[in-house]
Amino acid sequence: MYPSRFDDTGRTRTTSDRLEVRRLTRANRLWGSNGVTFGPDGRLYVAQFLAGQISAVDPVSRDIEVVVPLDGPVEAPDDLAFGADGSMYIADLTPGRVWRRGPGGEYTLVSDQVSVPNGITCVGDRLFVNEMKMNGRLMELFPGGGDPAVLTDGLALGNAMQLGPDGCLYYPQMMRNEVWRIPPDGGVPELVAEEVDDPVAVRFDRGGALVVLSRGMAGLVTRIDLATGTRSVVATGIVGLDNAAFDHENRMFVSSFASGGIAEVDTDGRTRVVVPQGFDGPFGITVDLGGTVYAADHFSLASPAVPGSGTASGAAVGPGAVEDGHEPGVVTHELMYAVHNVTADDGLLHLTSQLGDVRTHDPVHRTTRVRATGLDQPTGIAVAPDGSLVVAETGAGRVLRIDDADTVSVLAEGLDHPLDVAFDGQWRCYVSDDRRGAVLRLEDGEAVVVADGLGAPQGLAVRGDELFTVEVEHRRLRAISLATGASRIDAEQLAVGLPPGITRTEPEPIPGVPGRPRQFAGLAVAPDGALLVSANGEGSVLRLTAPAG
Repeated sequence: MYPSRFDDTGRTRTTSDRLEVRRLTRANRLWGSNGVTFGPDGRLYVAQFLAGQISAVDPVSRDIEVVVPLDGPVEAPDDLAFGADGSMYIADLTPGRVWRRGPGGEYTLVSDQVSVPNGITCVGDRLFVNEMKMNGRLMELFPGGGDPAVLTDGLALGNAMQLGPDGCLYYPQMMRNEVWRIPPDGGVPELVAEEVDDPVAVRFDRGGALVVLSRGMAGLVTRIDLATGTRSVVATGIVGLDNAAFDHENRMFVSSFASGGIAEVDTDGRTRVVVPQGFDGPFGITVDLGGTVYAADHFSLASPAVPGSGTASGAAVGPGAVEDGHEPGVVTHELMYAVHNVTADDGLLHLTSQLGDVRTHDPVHRTTRVRATGLDQPTGIAVAPDGSLVVAETGAGRVLRIDDADTVSVLAEGLDHPLDVAFDGQWRCYVSDDRRGAVLRLEDGEAVVVADGLGAPQGLAVRGDELFTVEVEHRRLRAISLATGASRIDAEQLAVGLPPGITRTEPEPIPGVPGRPRQFAGLAVAPDGALLVSANGEGSVLRLTAPAG
C-alpha cells in the first residue's frame, strides 16, 4: 500500500479491465510546501497553500500527518509560527485572515484586517505578520483583541521573517531584492542587504547566522555575516525555494512552493530528501512528437523525470528526482505562475494561464510570446488545422480562435462552462462542459451534443475514431465512439479532484492576489497511442496502455 495525499491508506488504485495502468511519477505526498517551522513536539509543520491544509512531518520516520484539514476554516495557509504556549498562528493568504489554533485544536480568528498576510513570526507571546503586496505593511497583531499596530509600510512584497540575535525583526522585500530590519517596538527600518537574488525567506540558524532563500530555478541560499557583510552563496538545485527551519541540531530543512517536498540542506548546498518533490497538480498535460510529457503545474512547466537518469532535456532536477525506481519524480523546465493547460505542436508549447492569458513557449530557446490577455479563465487549448489556437474561455462560456497575428475571434458562445477542447481526424472541434455534464461538437458556431449525462467531464483527447474524457465526478475514464456515440468505461478510481469525502467551495479569485488553481484533470494521447491522465488528486501522471500480447 502506498499512501498519498489522495488516500492516506493507499487503498485507492486505478483499476481497468482493458488497459494496463502505471504511474510515470510517484504520488506527491505534499500538496506544495510553503511556510515551515518546528513545533513543540519536534515535528516539522508545513503550510500547504495549494491544498489549504497544514501537515506535520517527522524528519526521521518521514511520516506525514494532516493537522489542519483542507476542508477546515483555513483556506490558504502560506506561513505559520508557534507561540510560547504552543498555539499555532497561521497566515491565511487569500482571504486575508490570521488564525490561532490552540493546543487543543480549537480555532479562533485573530485578525481579518491584514491584506495578503504571508510572513508570520512569534516573539515570545507577541505576534507579527507582514503583507505580500506592493506597499505592504509589517504589523503586530494582538490575539487577545485590539487593532493591529503598524510598525512600517511600503514593503515591496514581504514574506518569511524572523527575529534576529540583535532583537530586530528581519524581513525580505522580494521585488526590491533586499533584506531589512526593524525593532519589534517600531522605529526606523534599516536596510541590511541589497542585490540579494529574489529573496523569499529570511531565517537565522542556531548560531545566529543570517540565511536568505531565493525563489528561482537555482535554489540559491545566501549566508550573510552581519558583522562584516561577507556573503557566501550555494545553489541547492531545489527549484522554487519557499521557506526554511532549523532543528535543535542546527540542521536546515527547506520547502518548495513549486514542487512541494521537504529537503535537508547542508551549508555546502548538498541535499537529502525527507519528503520527495512531485507535481502540485498536474493540470493540463501534453506530449510532443519525441515523447516528452509536459505538464502545466500552476507554478511551473514540468515533466516526469526520465527513469534511470533523473533528467528531462533542458530541465532542472530537484533532489531525489528518481528515487523510487519505476516511479520517478519531476523535473522543472521553467517557473511559470498560474499555468493551467498546455498543448505541444511543431516544437512549441502553447499554454493557458489563470492570469487570463495565452502564451506560446519555445522550450529550446526558452522564449515566450504572449498571444492574448484579459481572458476570463481560459482553460482548454488545442491547435486547429490552419495553425491557429483554439481556447476554451471557461468563465465567459466561449470558445475562441487566436490566429497567427494574435487576433482573437469567437468560434462559439453561450456555453455553460467549457473546459477542454480537442480535434478529431476530420478537424472537427469537441468541447467538454463539466457543469452541463456533456461533450459537445462545434458545427458552424453551434454546439451539438455528442454525449451527455456525464459526471463532470474535463480533459479531452481523440485517438482514431474514439474520443476520451475524464469524468471527475465519478473518477473514471470514458471512451466515446465518434461514429456511433456508444461509450464504455476504460478505467475507474482515478485519483482526480479532491480526496474522497472532501467537499469545499473555492473562493472567488481576488484581482492581484495569488489564488489556488481551479480543479482540472488533463488528458493526452502519446505518439505510441498511450493515454496519459493528470492524476491531480495525488500529484502524478498515469499512463494507460493496451496489455502486451
